[in-house]
Amino acid sequence: MNSTDAEIAKPFVQAAKHVLSTMAMLDPTPGKPYVKKNNSAAGDVSAIVGLTGDKRGSISLSFTKKCAVAIVKNMLGDDVGDIMQDAKDAVGEITNMISGQARAGLAQMGLSMQASTPTIIFGDNHTISHVTSGPVIAIPFTSPQGDFTVEFCFD
Repeated sequence: MNSTDAEIAKPFVQAAKHVLSTMAMLDPTPGKPYVKKNNSAAGDVSAIVGLTGDKRGSISLSFTKKCAVAIVKNMLGDDVGDIMQDAKDAVGEITNMISGQARAGLAQMGLSMQASTPTIIFGDNHTISHVTSGPVIAIPFTSPQGDFTVEFCFD
């Protein structure tokens, strides 16, 4: 991972920490970013957003089931209906917010991008297909409520 990747990772780390602490009462701790070698998802529920503009690429978030359930309960309280449907909706919403904040951070670095609606994928051993041929940078996060991973890649 080069210094450009590290600089580009910062808005994603800041956005994930801010959105998950304010919206879902999580206190995530980022781990060391790394270049991902396969397309296996790091969690049980994932959302991916395509990006276009100055660069083409995608952002994804993968949550462990434990983390996704904690997010739903913290966002909806006791108003949880169908936990899987609510988890898919919550993960999509969180991913949208993180994507928006990360893109605002990237815009300050001179990269303007628009995002698509998140696609939600879930199930054991699912894969994530990023739309670019560039390296996929993964940032693992831990929290007392469960773990998640933010991934991004650009052409």
